[in-house]
Amino acid sequence: MTSSPAIGLLRSDGLVFRAPEVSRSRLECGRELGRALQVVRSRSACHVSNQVRCSLASSVPRCCSRRGRRVVPGALAEERAVEAEEGSEEAGVSDAAERAAGLEKWVIKGERAFNQLATDAVIQVLDVFYKDRDYARFYVLETIARVPYFAFVSVLHMYESFGWWRRADYIKVHFAESWNELHHLLTMEALGGDERWADRFLAQHIAVGYYFLTVVMYLLSPRMAYHFSECVEKHAFHTYDEFIKLHGEELKKLPAPEVAVRYYTEGDLYMFDEFQTGRSPNTRRPKVENLYDVFYNIREDEAEHCKTMLACQTRGNLRSPHSAMHAPAASPASVPSIVEEEAKLLEIIKDLPPAECAGIIECALTSSSFVDRARKNGIEVNPDRLPR
Repeated sequence: MTSSPAIGLLRSDGLVFRAPEVSRSRLECGRELGRALQVVRSRSACHVSNQVRCSLASSVPRCCSRRGRRVVPGALAEERAVEAEEGSEEAGVSDAAERAAGLEKWVIKGERAFNQLATDAVIQVLDVFYKDRDYARFYVLETIARVPYFAFVSVLHMYESFGWWRRADYIKVHFAESWNELHHLLTMEALGGDERWADRFLAQHIAVGYYFLTVVMYLLSPRMAYHFSECVEKHAFHTYDEFIKLHGEELKKLPAPEVAVRYYTEGDLYMFDEFQTGRSPNTRRPKVENLYDVFYNIREDEAEHCKTMLACQTRGNLRSPHSAMHAPAASPASVPSIVEEEAKLLEIIKDLPPAECAGIIECALTSSSFVDRARKNGIEVNPDRLPR
């Protein structure tokens, strides 16, 4: 077989093709390349070699190579499309979350604006009717201040009746708050604050309207109801603070009412500690030697109410001080459970509906049965095996 320039060229480059492997068209292409090489022989060997390699590359089957090059960009394009789609989905979720967060901020601002407006309106009424009658003003204020805790406990008992919300801490703390406000009211009555029928009439009717307003507010938005109560307690704190600063020396010369002495210094002070969620039990024991001490203690009580109401505005954040103090320590992780399955069942029994449900709608939608809570924890409940 006669060697063609193309074959010789292939051999000169270290590549050998047998005759059967090279098609006739490729041989013709090789002859043309040979003639082209004679024309451009004066050029550099490197340039010639590059020209020949390009021509040879065109003569060798390149379908697979081309497809390979086509597949890679296609795969990259598909991967980029998937990434773009995932990115758009993440961006959509992020945008939705941002819109929800922005809406919630506006809702909170609206709630607080309404609460502050309503509180200021009540303050204006008290300023008009009780400009120079401090004890009567305090009587009206304490009659109103304990109403929210009645409303909270009423709604919580309703939730318990429906099996929606069973958190004893909330009821304990709110009852302790109402118990504290009751003794503030008894103190003001002992000082003659309820002497006039008109004062009693005004305070009692404002309290009734305030009760139903708080119930509706607490059903729709506990956060808003707690903030409203915080506004009232802040006003009470500033009222008593201003009073003892103006009349401190005079108050130190007057005796303390017996009801205040008994409440702050005698008997079981469990309820006194229970409403102060910002303190550990037994860390605050007020002295009561004169009327100044009474108003000083009442002012400090109002500050503790503000702290508790602020804590309640964070969902599920309220904890009874005594419950927190006596909470059992976690068992060491290295000690295995002897009856692990029964322990899980006991934990399910303790697993109660969420304490952070925001109003009656969410409480109704998130309520669950005992069996549902068990399945949520991955345990199929057999009633015959439950602890009796």
